[in-house]
Amino acid sequence: MNTIGLCSDHAGFELKEFVKQLLEEQGLAYKDFGTYSAESCDYPDYAHPLARAVEAGEVYPGIAICGSGNGIAMTLNKHQGIRAALCWQEQIASLAREHNDANILVMPGRFISHVEARRTVHAFLTATYEGGRHQRRIEKIPL
Repeated sequence: MNTIGLCSDHAGFELKEFVKQLLEEQGLAYKDFGTYSAESCDYPDYAHPLARAVEAGEVYPGIAICGSGNGIAMTLNKHQGIRAALCWQEQIASLAREHNDANILVMPGRFISHVEARRTVHAFLTATYEGGRHQRRIEKIPL
């Protein structure tokens, strides 16, 4: 697997650190785009560098976390090559990959337990894009 890109804001920092441990346990490489503490910060400062790295093929896939997941997902999805999916359950994460070819998993740091985050990350990283009827929909996303 490629190097996985990670980012969060202050509200997602603790969960991002947990995700790093999960990846290390599995021997998966990652690049952390920040933030590097729980001190208040702005999620776009970390989302944009992650999105650019995914678009450039430097990392794949990405995992991003903020308090609700919404702000960081909105920021990531401004990039034409990004399909960031807000997921809080493993089935949603699987479907995001299988049907939407999502390239960044977004989780709500304030609303997901470590147990569910573990399942969600695993589902996202192990699911594969089905293509087929989904491809024409994916092709209609960019402006």
